[in-house]
Amino acid sequence: MLLQLDHIRKGFGNPGDPAYRVVLEDLSLEVEEGERMAILGPSGSGKTTLLNLIGGLDHPDEGSVVFRGEDITRYPVREMDRFRNGQIGFVFQFHHLLPQCTLLENVLIPTLVRDRSDRDQALGRAEMLLRRVGIWDHRDKLPGKLSGGECQRAAVVRAMINAPSLLLADEPTGALDRENVEKMAGLLLELNREDGLTLLVVTHSAGLAEKMGRTLELRNGKLVRPK
Repeated sequence: MLLQLDHIRKGFGNPGDPAYRVVLEDLSLEVEEGERMAILGPSGSGKTTLLNLIGGLDHPDEGSVVFRGEDITRYPVREMDRFRNGQIGFVFQFHHLLPQCTLLENVLIPTLVRDRSDRDQALGRAEMLLRRVGIWDHRDKLPGKLSGGECQRAAVVRAMINAPSLLLADEPTGALDRENVEKMAGLLLELNREDGLTLLVVTHSAGLAEKMGRTLELRNGKLVRPK
C-alpha cells in the first residue's frame, strides 16, 4: 500500500464561529503502488485541500495520512520538507514557471536543496525527460516564449525531476486546448505505465478521468463512487 488516509477531517475557520466550514469529514482512502486515480467534484468541494493534505502542504484536523506505513502528519518540518521533495511531485492547472528563469532552470529548481552530486545527476535526468516530452530544444527559452502546452509539459518534468513515487495533479489540463489535453493525458499515462508512477489527478475533464484506472467523486466531504 502506497497511501492510506484514515478518517480525515479538515475545516477552515474557528470551530464554533458561524463562518467555520468543514470541507472534509471522516474521509478515508487507500491507493496502491502504481495506481492511477481521478477525483471529480464541483468547485469548492475540497479537492485541492485533499491533495494538499496528501502532499504534506497542510495538516488534517483529525485523522492520519500514512505513506508507506508512516504517518506523515507526525513529521517535523524538516522531515516533511524531505518527504515532499523526494516522494511527491506536484502539477497544477497553471504551470507556475518562474518567468525570469529558462525552461531548464525552472525544471532544476527542486534539485537546489540537494547535494552537489545529486544535482549533477539531475542535469542528465532533466535532459532525458525534456527530450522525452519533446521540448529539449526549448531549454534555454523563457516561459514567455513558449506555448501553454509546452509550459505545462515543462511543469510535469519539474515535478518528475526528483523521481517521486506519487504525482499529484490538480486540474493539469484545465488551462489547455483540446489537442494539448490529449498530449498531457498521454504523457501522464506513459509515466504511470513505463515508470510505475502512481497518479492522483483532480480534474473536471470526464475524458481525462476515463483514462484513469479508478474514479471517485468528492461529495459532502467524502469520497464516493460517481453516480
